[in-house]
Amino acid sequence: MRGDCLCGEISFEIVGTLPKLYQCHCSLCRKQGGSSSNTGLIIAKENFRWLIGEEKTSSYVKATGFRSDFCSKCGSVVPNPFRDKPYVWVPAGSLDDTMPLEIAAHICVGSKASWDLISSGAVQCDTMPTLLELIDLIAPST
Repeated sequence: MRGDCLCGEISFEIVGTLPKLYQCHCSLCRKQGGSSSNTGLIIAKENFRWLIGEEKTSSYVKATGFRSDFCSKCGSVVPNPFRDKPYVWVPAGSLDDTMPLEIAAHICVGSKASWDLISSGAVQCDTMPTLLELIDLIAPST
């Protein structure tokens, strides 16, 4: 599966079995994406590769470790490494293909916006699970 930014200066590819999606409803993710939540995937680093434009990414990192990478030309949020772990966070909105993907989890529901109504039957976590707990929630069905 491939993805890119709005202007096309940055593109990437994901290989292998895709995990399910998750949506984070925390205030940081709302501000990053300008919506009620941020939908993403967590991909093993070896299943991700940049096709073009990796050098055109810019990063914003808060003291807490929250990181947002974006295209320095169009501002689109793009994938970024998941701290010091062997994973890459991929914003679902940057994906080009129309493969059927499923939202498996909603996280930080306890801090969602008052106007945010979650309609999915997916698992809901009031706070941020650990990385391993989140990976278990979004792991592909076998």
